[in-house]
Amino acid sequence: MSGLPYAEALGSRDPQQVIAETPLRLARVLEALTPEEIEAQPALGKWSVREIVAHLADCEIAWGWRLRQALAEEHPAIQPFDQEAWSRVYAAYSLAQARACFEALRAWNVAFVGALSEADKQRPVTHPERGEETLWNILQIMAGHDLHHLERLEK
Repeated sequence: MSGLPYAEALGSRDPQQVIAETPLRLARVLEALTPEEIEAQPALGKWSVREIVAHLADCEIAWGWRLRQALAEEHPAIQPFDQEAWSRVYAAYSLAQARACFEALRAWNVAFVGALSEADKQRPVTHPERGEETLWNILQIMAGHDLHHLERLEK
């Protein structure tokens, strides 16, 4: 897994467990913050907490599509996306909207992953920048991405 994005953040943790636990960890962080802390940008060009939650919701859309594409198609090419371009509209989303979207989509994706067989997890995909991966690799990246953002938010 070392060549996958966020592999260091995930380490040897079970990605299925990580993605299932993320909404609760995120809720704990958010409930401890003031509205000012939620909107504060830690540095020029860095996202606020609200923007990070919007980013997590956007990523959940992408992860969900990629997971389902991997299951439904024979060796599909999955598409990268420009997170900076997607973030241009984050001012339009409240924290409540971003959080509700993330939590609903994550619950849907956790149920989807829970229904996969071992053979399903090994279905191949091609990422145009990284090459050959599997459906399970998508889940590993997803979980590592969660941990990457949670660690920043928990600080």
